[in-house]
Amino acid sequence: MNTVQKSFVQIHIAVLLWGFTAVLGKLITLSTLQLVWWRVLLTSFSLSFLLKKFSRIKKVDKQTKIRIIGIGFLVGLHWLCFYGSVKLSNSSIAVVCMATVSLMTSIIEPLFFKKKIQWKEILLGLLILPGMLLIVNTNLNWISGIVVGLIGAFLAAIFSVLNKKAVTTADPLSVTYLEINGVLILTTLILPFYYYFFPTEQFIPDGKDFVFLLVLALACTSLPFLLSMMSLRHISTFSSNFILNLEPVYGILLAWLILNENKELSPQFYWGVLLIMGVVFGYSFLTRNRNSLK
Repeated sequence: MNTVQKSFVQIHIAVLLWGFTAVLGKLITLSTLQLVWWRVLLTSFSLSFLLKKFSRIKKVDKQTKIRIIGIGFLVGLHWLCFYGSVKLSNSSIAVVCMATVSLMTSIIEPLFFKKKIQWKEILLGLLILPGMLLIVNTNLNWISGIVVGLIGAFLAAIFSVLNKKAVTTADPLSVTYLEINGVLILTTLILPFYYYFFPTEQFIPDGKDFVFLLVLALACTSLPFLLSMMSLRHISTFSSNFILNLEPVYGILLAWLILNENKELSPQFYWGVLLIMGVVFGYSFLTRNRNSLK
């Protein structure tokens, strides 16, 4: 297996593991902020232990370190939006919103890399709106979850492009470690304000929640984050996001099997999903000549 093939295997495994995160977000009873804080705390400890044990953390200059931690703030805001969407609606809605990342990237990436914006791709992206309307009409109480989920997808598109630039100047493992700590710094700064307004909110997870948090932190955060960052060295941001398009598929199937969410979702929801996924994969097909799938 050559380096490029290995990178594709890594990103596929990462996407499969990420498919569990929305389901775990629904199973964990903590609120969104506590969930994300415990997730990154446990992830930071695990990464620190593993990377130091194998002497894999490399020195990064101060300016680069600050920039990467800043990207970590974006990752943190994305996770808050993602799990907020799960709590406000359900895991299926949250992962469908994430399906829009690749189309958002097509608009954002040219701005960062000073490329010409392809207006046909923007027009293609507008075709997602009918699919979203179908999903919204499934349950009007989920509108807030959809809006928050789309904001999270926008943030994911931004930090995926920034990560592509970051791994060209720093070791992917060091980037991962610094970004996770950036999330931890952000959520720790928010916690005092949160508890000022919500002093009765549970903070310490119970036994079941703690087990789910360990799975979320170790199997669904540390491992896939490392795999995805390493894969970016050898595949394009576009290729990575193309594969990430499978995450909603995995997420919805897992929600069927574990949460029985199919019982609360109408056929209208799945027509909306099919339309959105058709646009997303259609975008990938139409742009295959311009974007190299390495």
